[in-house]
Amino acid sequence: MRLQKYLSRAGVASRRAAESMILAGRVSVNGRVVTELGTRVDPSTDRVAVDGEPVALVEPVWIALHKPPGHVTTRSDPQGRPTIYDLIPESYAGLFHVGRLDVDSEGLLLLTNQGDVSHRLLHPRRGVDRVYEVLVRGAVTDEGIRRLLEGVELEDGVARAVTVRRLPGAGPGRTRLRVTLREGRKREVRRLFAVIGHPVRRLVRVRFGPIRLGRLERGRWRRLSAAEIAALRRAAGYGDRARGVARRRGTEVRKGGRRSRG
Repeated sequence: MRLQKYLSRAGVASRRAAESMILAGRVSVNGRVVTELGTRVDPSTDRVAVDGEPVALVEPVWIALHKPPGHVTTRSDPQGRPTIYDLIPESYAGLFHVGRLDVDSEGLLLLTNQGDVSHRLLHPRRGVDRVYEVLVRGAVTDEGIRRLLEGVELEDGVARAVTVRRLPGAGPGRTRLRVTLREGRKREVRRLFAVIGHPVRRLVRVRFGPIRLGRLERGRWRRLSAAEIAALRRAAGYGDRARGVARRRGTEVRKGGRRSRG
C-alpha cells in the first residue's frame, strides 16, 4: 500500500494532505524519515509514525447525518454558528465530511475516517450522483428544465443537471423538483436555478451515490452497514473489497446521547 494511502486509511488526513506531510519530512517508516511519495508499506509489518506518534489502520467508520439548516459543514466557525460536529458524539470528531452542504441547505451528509474513499467519491471523474429535492419560487417551465439539462453558464464554467423531474405538493407560485447532479460544485443547485430565474426556497439532499437519506430525522445520525460501505467503495472504484472488512451493523439512530431503534 502506498504510504499516503495508508495515512488516509488510518484517518490521519486526506490523501493530498498526507502527501504534504510526507514531503515535509513528518512521516517515518520503521524509524526512518520518508519523503518519497511512491514509498510502499506493509500494514502488517511496517511501523508508521507522524511527528513521532505511531499511526495504525483503524476499522472503517461511516455515518450518515441529516444536516439541519443553520449548521455549517466545518469543524469550527469563526462566526460562532453551530456546526455539523455539534450533532455527533465527540468520539467521531475526527471524521472527515464527504463534501459539503451550505448553511441554508439540509439533508444527507456522510462522514468517515476513510479519506481515500471520500476523495475518490468526490472526484468528478467518478460521476457519483447527488440527488436533491428542491422547492423554488415560480413555475418552472419545460424550457427551464431543458436549459438545466443542456447546461447553464456559471462563473466557474458550464454546469448541467443529469435529471430533473417535477414533484407534487409545491403549493401556489412554487415548483418542487428532484434534481440529480454529478459534480458537486459549491452551491451548484442554487446557482443553476438562480440563472433560470427561480430562486431556491428549500434544498434537501436525499441521496449521495448508493446511500439514501430515508426516514432519518433532522439532526440525527446513524452508522452505515457493511453492505452500504461496500456499495460506497464500489462507487469509488474499489470493487467489492470492503466485504469482510467491516462487520454488519444495525441502523441505530442517536441524538444527544439518546438512542432509538429504527
